[in-house]
Amino acid sequence: MSEKQVMIEVKNLCKSYGDKTILKDINVKFHKGDVVAIIGPSGCGKSTFLRQLNLLEKPTSGDILLDGKSILDKKVSKPSIRARVGMVFQQFNLFKNMTALENIMFAPVKLGLLSKAEGEKRAKELLERVGLADRADHYPAQLSGGQQQRVAIARAAAMNPEAILFDEPTSALDPEMVGEVLKIMRDLANDGMTMLVVTHEMGFAREVANRVLFFADQVIKEDGTPAEIFDNPKDQRLKDFLAAIKK
Repeated sequence: MSEKQVMIEVKNLCKSYGDKTILKDINVKFHKGDVVAIIGPSGCGKSTFLRQLNLLEKPTSGDILLDGKSILDKKVSKPSIRARVGMVFQQFNLFKNMTALENIMFAPVKLGLLSKAEGEKRAKELLERVGLADRADHYPAQLSGGQQQRVAIARAAAMNPEAILFDEPTSALDPEMVGEVLKIMRDLANDGMTMLVVTHEMGFAREVANRVLFFADQVIKEDGTPAEIFDNPKDQRLKDFLAAIKK
């Protein structure tokens, strides 16, 4: 793993809201091409951690480096970071007044990365890829939850990001729609996309991730391969967590 290029490095990251500490002294590196599943009990700071990696939230202290440069520097523009590190949300967050096609092409065209014609071409390619070519002119309200989340993934991919963060991308979906979203994520992983995924889908974590982080009690309790985490957990908190979710 050490031979791979370090893309994101988190140093001594702490996050508090008032006197409530959510995360303390987090130190971790993510490498180019990593598919990292982030698991742990609800409320342990997994989503908060993810949101700080593309500046949706700011750490209380510590630093986050992208390709060796701090993203917390005041001169760094948030849109430039979010273009490089995309995000897919639990609740889709699509623009309700835009069609699927318009949602996907909006950001790259607005930021001047693509012309309108190029943006439309790219959006159509991505809709084809996520199996929604026939839904280009549909508005979010006309799409199922699974379809909306696939549009959201296509929207993130439209920016040609270096990494994509997924914040519990299947937890708002009906069970029968989960598989279609996980398939798109598997395809992205197979293409070499760097992905950090907060998830409750242990099957996905075991099968697709090359690395799993277990968050609990404000820290990363364990960091290892899926086999190490699921088949040979060392931390008692992790053992208890895995036993609870098997029930």
